[in-house]
Amino acid sequence: MEEVRVDKWLWAVRIFKTRSIATDACKKGRVSIGGTSVKPSRLVQRGEVISVRKPPIEYSFRVLDLLGHRVGAKLVPQYMENVTPASQYEILELQRISGFVDRAKGLGRPTKKDRRDLDQFADDLPEDLDLFDWEEDWD
Repeated sequence: MEEVRVDKWLWAVRIFKTRSIATDACKKGRVSIGGTSVKPSRLVQRGEVISVRKPPIEYSFRVLDLLGHRVGAKLVPQYMENVTPASQYEILELQRISGFVDRAKGLGRPTKKDRRDLDQFADDLPEDLDLFDWEEDWD
């Protein structure tokens, strides 16, 4: 295979679930090569590093070989190398740990683990702190 579009390559190596999602990511400027946003029709070459922004982090992949059809997950390492810096994964881990603190509206009920973490946080508060005695301050 000599030429492959960037959206097709991203789909083929399983970075995106569908090719249309890969195309949309390119159109929205979330995919870049060499620091420059690329169109979905941009041709990929061996050795290039493709950066994909999937908030909250930016993944980086080196193109080892080209392919135009989707392959099984076990074969993906033959075609790409993950060169994402460890600092990006630390950001992801910090967000996972602080899961219930920044819970956006509409994400559903907290899990049992979230509830236990919340209870642990409440138990660690000082005993002389009364969170529910706010009415006296308004008098």
